[in-house]
Amino acid sequence: MQEQYRTVARAGVHEAEINRSRFLCALAPAATEREAQDFIARVRKEHPTASHNCFAYVIGADASVQKASDDGEPGGTAGVPMLQMLMRREVRYTVAVVTRYYGGVKLGAGGLIRAYGGVVGEALDAVGTITRRRFRLATVTVDHQRAGKLENDLWATGRAVRDVRYAEAVTIEVGLPEADVEPFRAWLADTTAGMAGFEVGGEAYGDA
Repeated sequence: MQEQYRTVARAGVHEAEINRSRFLCALAPAATEREAQDFIARVRKEHPTASHNCFAYVIGADASVQKASDDGEPGGTAGVPMLQMLMRREVRYTVAVVTRYYGGVKLGAGGLIRAYGGVVGEALDAVGTITRRRFRLATVTVDHQRAGKLENDLWATGRAVRDVRYAEAVTIEVGLPEADVEPFRAWLADTTAGMAGFEVGGEAYGDA
């Protein structure tokens, strides 16, 4: 797994006017290819009279899925430069749709490439990106008597508490950088006098 990746902080739209053509870049996070395709369909529905609705998306922390479409623009002048901008900015799990309303002035191949790639870059700046880092999921099990203090100690030491479940015992799920797993094990034993259970699970990504 990649140690970290960047993605868009939220969905958003950025608009630019270039030689009388309107370019609207809609960005959104997308966890799966299906989510990306659903977003593209929604944008197309919102702009049925647009000249073009070009798109690009990158799915996977390792960018394993990459797709782009020129939607009627000359080949390689829209979707590819959009995709290249996402890749250059190291953005993953993200979909971009650029809607163009033609203004009567032809831009030429070079102008189109600059316009489509550029508006995606501007949109990324406007919407913002966040970094998500790889971590290990770990489960701590402790009795009710110690649970409150332990949870406070976890927050106080900057550990990422992801979930707390109350049953016969209290189960606390935390996210740990790989390098912190063994130091955390020792800290937990010391803090709870060896009375807490500790189990390391799989890997996931969380906000840096």
